[in-house]
Amino acid sequence: MTNLKRRIAGIIATFAVLFNLATPVAFAMSCTISSNGSDTNNTCDFTSLNEVDVDQSNDMDVDNDVDVAATTGDNDADDNTGGDVSIDTGEATVDVVVETTGNTNVAEVQNYDNQDFDLEIDGNGTGSDNDIDVDTTNDIDVDQDNDADVDNDVDVDAETGGNGADDNTDGGVSIETGNVEAGVGITTAVNANSAVVGAEDGGEGGSLSATISQNGSDSDNDIDLDLLNEVDIDQDNDADVDNDVDVDGSTGDNDADDNTGDDVTIDTGDVEVDVTVDTMANFNTAEAYGGLLGDFDLLIEKNGTDSDNDLDLDFTDDVDADQDNDLDVDNDDIDVDGKSGGNDSDDNTGDPEITTGDVDADVEVSTSGNANAFNGEVDFELDVDFSELIDLLSALSALLGL
Repeated sequence: MTNLKRRIAGIIATFAVLFNLATPVAFAMSCTISSNGSDTNNTCDFTSLNEVDVDQSNDMDVDNDVDVAATTGDNDADDNTGGDVSIDTGEATVDVVVETTGNTNVAEVQNYDNQDFDLEIDGNGTGSDNDIDVDTTNDIDVDQDNDADVDNDVDVDAETGGNGADDNTDGGVSIETGNVEAGVGITTAVNANSAVVGAEDGGEGGSLSATISQNGSDSDNDIDLDLLNEVDIDQDNDADVDNDVDVDGSTGDNDADDNTGDDVTIDTGDVEVDVTVDTMANFNTAEAYGGLLGDFDLLIEKNGTDSDNDLDLDFTDDVDADQDNDLDVDNDDIDVDGKSGGNDSDDNTGDPEITTGDVDADVEVSTSGNANAFNGEVDFELDVDFSELIDLLSALSALLGL
């Protein structure tokens, strides 16, 4: 008996998988202008720029072309004289598995929000000029892009039939075919982005305390704060998946004609075909927690006559998440042909008998994709486990000294 099993497992194309863990430096800024004499000029000027730019791009082109032919049939026993004629074929079993996974981006940016400011102009003399100028920019930019083109072409031909026993004399004729089992499984899982900015339990950001207090007459006191916090997350997926499956399973098409003698029997085996096509593509999940600042404490009090006191705060906290998916899945060409019939027993002497086996064809096509989730606002669970990937990439980074 010939048992052919062809398994294509782990045609796993994971192209340009990128992992980035960025941790901006948290800081506390403290500036105090205090107890300076009359007519002094005192300035505290602070400028801070924190910029994190993460770009992750994957482009994957996978072409899987599988052609499997398994046959125990196509046997001939013709023009024999004397004695019984028997054809008994073995089973034909084909198992094809095509798995494609790839285009996964993981980005984590932590502690972007832990910035504390403690600013004070206090107790300075008459006619003094006191200035605190703070300009801080916190810019987090995460871009994740995936482009996947997957073409799966599977052709399976499994046959135990197509046997001939014709023109035999003086004896019984028997054709008995084995079973045909063909299984095809195609799984495509591509294009997943995961971005996390800030820690979920990282609190509500830093604190700001600004005080202008108890400065002398005719003093000029200014605290000018220009604070910009910008988080921009762009996630784009483009997937084109084409599944072409052609399965032919046959135990039939047997001929037993023009035989003389005893009984003529054709008994075909069963045909079982199982085709599963599962496509999962284009998943985005983004989370942004915290903010630049949480608590504000601003105070101007008890300053002298004719003093000029200004506390100017320009604060922008902007979070922008763009999630886009484009999915094109073509499952139109899935062709399954299971056959145990088509048998001929003609012009025989004796009692002809044809018994055909069962045909069982099971085709399951599943497509899921184009799902976006931001901070849990969409009821969606990303069925992609990044933990093993993160551990692997961390180990590789340590090995390479990155």
